[in-house]
Amino acid sequence: MKQQARIPAFMPEDYDEVLALWRESGLTVKRSDTLQELKKLLALPGSVFLTAEADRGDMPPEIVGTVIGAWDGRRAWIYHLAVKPVARRGRIGSGLMSAVEQSLRDCGAIKVNLLVEPGNRQAAAFYRALGYSDQPLQFFSKAD
Repeated sequence: MKQQARIPAFMPEDYDEVLALWRESGLTVKRSDTLQELKKLLALPGSVFLTAEADRGDMPPEIVGTVIGAWDGRRAWIYHLAVKPVARRGRIGSGLMSAVEQSLRDCGAIKVNLLVEPGNRQAAAFYRALGYSDQPLQFFSKAD
C-alpha cells in the first residue's frame, strides 16, 4: 500500500529524531553525522538533506525517512537513505530517491553515485530496482 509522505528539507531542530531514525533503520552513524558536520555539508552549493514526514492527525508529523545528496561539480553522491522499518514498502524510499535525484540534476549532475555496505542485499536490490548498477570498483578512504 502506498503511503503519503511530505518531503521537506531537513531542519536542524529535527536532528535528534533523524538520528534515532538512522539508528532504528540500521545505518552506521559516524563522526561525520553530527549536527555540526551536517550543517557544514548543507552550507555547500549542491547539497540537499530531505526528510519524509508522515501525517499523524492532530499530532506533529513523524519523520519516517531521510536522504542526503551532495554534488561537487563533477559527481553527485547520495547518502543516508533511511526509512523506518514500519514504514517500508510504502514507496517512501523511492519517493525520497526521486526527490534527491531531481535536486541533484537541477544542480547539473549527470551521474549519481552511492555506496552500499557489503552484504546488505536488501539495499542492493532496492537500488537495482531503481536503475542503479553495481560498479567494479574498490573503495578507499582516509580519515584523521
